[in-house]
Amino acid sequence: MAEKQRILIVDDDENIAELISLYLTKECYETKIVYDGEEALKVFPSFKPNLILLDLMLPGIDGYQVCRELRASSQVPIIMLSAKGEIFDKVLGLELGADDYMIKPFDSKELVARVKAVLRRYQAAPPPAAPAVTQQGDYVEYPDLIVNLTNYAVTYKGHSIEMPPKELELLYFLASSPNQVFTREQLLDHIWGYEYIGDTRTVDVHIKRLREKIRDSDSWALSTVWGIGYKFEVKK
Repeated sequence: MAEKQRILIVDDDENIAELISLYLTKECYETKIVYDGEEALKVFPSFKPNLILLDLMLPGIDGYQVCRELRASSQVPIIMLSAKGEIFDKVLGLELGADDYMIKPFDSKELVARVKAVLRRYQAAPPPAAPAVTQQGDYVEYPDLIVNLTNYAVTYKGHSIEMPPKELELLYFLASSPNQVFTREQLLDHIWGYEYIGDTRTVDVHIKRLREKIRDSDSWALSTVWGIGYKFEVKK
């Protein structure tokens, strides 16, 4: 029998946390509830969740800080839960490394659907691995940059760069079609697929993360085409 996937629920509202746990348990997930950020960081290494549902308004360490600290050492999928529905809050959450953002109150069926969708995206990709000296499979290569989709590995200036699957897939897709301009909608549809419930700011956030990890070179650049989208520009 396959091992149950583990979901860590971090919410200081006991009623909401118990209700979420009930929904997910019915879907055959193993759940664990904690009620503050410090406890979440404490139990994370031993519980080893496959996904975290993270409330933002927590006593002590808030959800933003919890996400920031987790992302320093882990790429575990995180769905943020919040009563804050402003665009600023959503973008901040995504910039810190969240994979999705749900506004309270939410429908139980939508919550379960998003959990399944996020887990499906992460399970579809093998974990990042150090690239072999000789590249094999599907990859693109430019001066100082190799993106291998088969191994889910990125080499930048001779060093292996850790990237979540969606960042790597976005970079590979753009680099596979040099100088071609893609709209945010096209990128969202191709990388995240029809099942993704989100907006085009997700693309902007992932581009920002990529630019923090790899810098433009003299021969190529990850360029913004204002008013349209992005392209992987190969300089002549």
